Amino acid sequence: MLQQSIAILIILIFVIRLFVLQKQKKIPAGEFIFWLLFWLIAAAGIIFVKDLDRLAADFGFSASGIQIIIYAAVAVLFYLNFRLRLKVEKMDKDITQVIREVALREKKP
Repeated sequence: MLQQSIAILIILIFVIRLFVLQKQKKIPAGEFIFWLLFWLIAAAGIIFVKDLDRLAADFGFSASGIQIIIYAAVAVLFYLNFRLRLKVEKMDKDITQVIREVALREKKP
């Protein structure tokens, strides 16, 4: 119970910080919603961990509910990393194209 309380307190701090950043207009609305949902789902997972254990057992998983959450979180992180790498690659190509165009313009007399 103490671990759950500490985890919920930490999530509450993150959510408050998120609202502060939103109020200061330092993050876009889409990112705000994404992170708010992320932290709310994390809090729900912590609050209902016993129910997740039962649900995992009902589906035939031998692991506990919290382990399944961790596995899912790692999978989501790998997916987000993949998406981020695609965006960086696209930005790299765009920057290369812009630099080429600027160089060609400067080369012409």
